[in-house]
Amino acid sequence: MKQSSKCALGGIVAALSLVMMISVAIIPFLTYALPAAAGMLIVFMVVETDKKWAFGVYCAVAILGMLLVPDKEVAVMYLAFFGYYPIIKAVFEAKLNVVIGWILKVLTFASTMVVSYALMMRFMGVTIDETEEFGAMAIPILLGTGTLAFIMYDIAMTKMITLYMMRWQKHFKRYFK
Repeated sequence: MKQSSKCALGGIVAALSLVMMISVAIIPFLTYALPAAAGMLIVFMVVETDKKWAFGVYCAVAILGMLLVPDKEVAVMYLAFFGYYPIIKAVFEAKLNVVIGWILKVLTFASTMVVSYALMMRFMGVTIDETEEFGAMAIPILLGTGTLAFIMYDIAMTKMITLYMMRWQKHFKRYFK
């Protein structure tokens, strides 16, 4: 792929990612789904270009997201995890065996979520409303539920990558040479 095609693809992925994250202002109940979907777009950069280009697009979207996205929790979720996860996933799956890869993926998710929410609570005033209802058990329950959702996200991403490479990539290559 030529440099100009890589740049065009990066611009398209960045624009679509930002539109998804900004649209949380219109569809507020997708606070977690939209940054996850925006992160899935980075997969195209990883597959079609390389990890360096994907990381560049992630950085551009993360910076613009922090400036433009009205719901900062969405921007932080993209910045803290969903934006770079496809790049990390590619590295873990290429270099490690399956069990160690899954352990590292889950640990990466859990530690990132704990740190990002601690920082958001401390500096941005974000609260976890469930702590009032469930007390001290709210955080482990939320982390466990989030981990299950993350595992489903990872499996869905793997299936999307497989489908793309088997069916759509040949059509895609016609437009970006």
